[in-house]
Amino acid sequence: MEIACLDLEGVLVPEIWINFAKKTGIDALKATTRDIPDYDVLMKQRLRILDEHGLGLNEIQEVIADMGPMDGALEFVDWLRERFQVVILSDTFYEFAQPLMRQLRWPTLMCHKLEVAPNGRIVDYKLRQKDPKRQAVKAFHALNYRCIAAGDSYNDTTMLGEAEVGILFKAPQNVISEFPQFPSVTTYEDLKKEFIKGSIREISL
Repeated sequence: MEIACLDLEGVLVPEIWINFAKKTGIDALKATTRDIPDYDVLMKQRLRILDEHGLGLNEIQEVIADMGPMDGALEFVDWLRERFQVVILSDTFYEFAQPLMRQLRWPTLMCHKLEVAPNGRIVDYKLRQKDPKRQAVKAFHALNYRCIAAGDSYNDTTMLGEAEVGILFKAPQNVISEFPQFPSVTTYEDLKKEFIKGSIREISL
């Protein structure tokens, strides 16, 4: 059996922090794992900026409520689910992702949790585990699953490397240049073709 392991933001839905940065006008919040490879450094920077501006979970959830999957993402997930087991491996938080998961028809999601004060201030974050995307793929291997993974950022590359097949999707040029071993595509149709090519089974479009 094969599992399709997908990143969430940048692959199926827009980047939450970039949308929040546009809404608030705080350019420093536009930084993502496409820019800063160390997730701990990135999150501490985000929490510091939120504190400085008096912003918390409620304000972020208001922005997420107006977001939806990228054009073609739902159809792509539906296509995958007919052919693979599908798991979303993300560095987002359950407190952010629920409305987006609803719009994607509730695929399995493995991500992180926030610590939130009663006033909505985000106090801290709790990672599910270190290098969680790669560890998830390793765990699937221990269960005798074969994995095909797709992502767009630095924090996806260990997952792509651990999987039998790793694919970059809509990745920035800096990530593409640093990880030339992974095929890079920009449309869901081409991503489907990479999954077909990477599978050991007979799969059609």
